[in-house]
Amino acid sequence: MSLWIFATLFAASVQALRFLLQKRLAVGGLSPVAATFARFVYAPPAIALGLAVWMGVSGTALPAIGAEFWPFAVAGGVAQILATICVVALFAYRNFAVGIAFSKVTVLLTVATGFIVLGETVTLLDLVAMGVGLVGVLILSVPAQGGWQVLNRGSALGLASGVFFSISAVGYRGASLTVDSEAALVRAAVTLCLVTLFQTAILAAWMLWRDRAGLVAVFRRWRATSLVGATSMAGSMGWFTAYTLQTAAYVNAVGQVELVLSILISWFVLGERQSRREIGGICLVSVSVIALILLRA
Repeated sequence: MSLWIFATLFAASVQALRFLLQKRLAVGGLSPVAATFARFVYAPPAIALGLAVWMGVSGTALPAIGAEFWPFAVAGGVAQILATICVVALFAYRNFAVGIAFSKVTVLLTVATGFIVLGETVTLLDLVAMGVGLVGVLILSVPAQGGWQVLNRGSALGLASGVFFSISAVGYRGASLTVDSEAALVRAAVTLCLVTLFQTAILAAWMLWRDRAGLVAVFRRWRATSLVGATSMAGSMGWFTAYTLQTAAYVNAVGQVELVLSILISWFVLGERQSRREIGGICLVSVSVIALILLRA
């Protein structure tokens, strides 16, 4: 099995745990922006330390980055911030597993974004498998009560997160491809360090202006927020490594396995229950992921 698949499965597993931690922060009174800031603020020092150790052991300098790095990185970084805020806000409208499901509409959007920005394509069979996953997401978008009214505030947040996640995925892949290194982990680490440093700076500036109480709360509740940061950093290393090795659309499609993990967390940790329809939708997404792994392995 390809390295990018292992990296994606690892990233999806860690991200499911990170969203659980962020939901608890949000339920505990932390604003969506503050909960988002918590996932970025602890990453740059840790990644920089790791790169320093690598430089000392390998005796090599940091790789150069291309001129196109920052446009891709800034677009990806801003889009990821907005996507994460949407997902955290979404938890107030739907339960945990369904909230994660909404964000997975990003898969087919990434196909379009990747083609427009990077000229990357997917095969017809892969597109069919992704379509099965999209059907599952659409089933999950229907409210548990109130009939088949798909257009609601929750679905709007979910669709918005999908759009922003698709932009961030393609942006990160484009940025990582400009890093001059043969090692996928090094390209991923350099990209992640610079992107999270940028994200930390602009979110800190925003919170100083609009949400100083939330900024203070992130550091006051460091035991909880540092766990969010640690899981975010580990998951992001997995995502960024996968993005350096494979087209973003495939990475995000296989990453939908996070839904299965989310429903297990939702069931066993949070005590939430899904309807038969919701479980059916998650099964369709699971079938889509398995098909893509078999086609791409």
